[in-house]
Amino acid sequence: MSNFIRISEAASIAFHTAAYLAQNPGRLVSSREIAGTLDVSENHLSKVLQRLAHSGIVQSTRGPKGGFRIREAWERIRLIEIYEAIEGPISPARCLLNLPICKGNRCPLGALVHKTNEAARKVLGGTSLTDMTKGFKPCFDGLRAGTKARRRTS
Repeated sequence: MSNFIRISEAASIAFHTAAYLAQNPGRLVSSREIAGTLDVSENHLSKVLQRLAHSGIVQSTRGPKGGFRIREAWERIRLIEIYEAIEGPISPARCLLNLPICKGNRCPLGALVHKTNEAARKVLGGTSLTDMTKGFKPCFDGLRAGTKARRRTS
């Protein structure tokens, strides 16, 4: 099913990380803080942050007082940019089996895959990081509180 859009764990981490950094614009945030807030592996987060930095969505500063911040004009970032920084472009519809058994455009699922991928591209391209972050502050506060509670009980 590699031609059908999916949101991987890495893409989910990227969306949440961008939203968290957007709630803290201009502030350098450590990967440890982000990982703790999102309750994700710091190693996995580091790989995601590298891709986001390479694509220009976040800026990184090295050193003991370093960290990550969302780029300037973050309000104009579209979710498709974040998705494609992690997953690459949403692929056009092809056989879900990755085999040429359907002989081109005659795949019985081709139209469904195409419509689904186009709908996802439209939604992600039409949704800004600003749109996504509305109401996220309480969500992150709850995550932070829940993470601390889980660590105390573990």
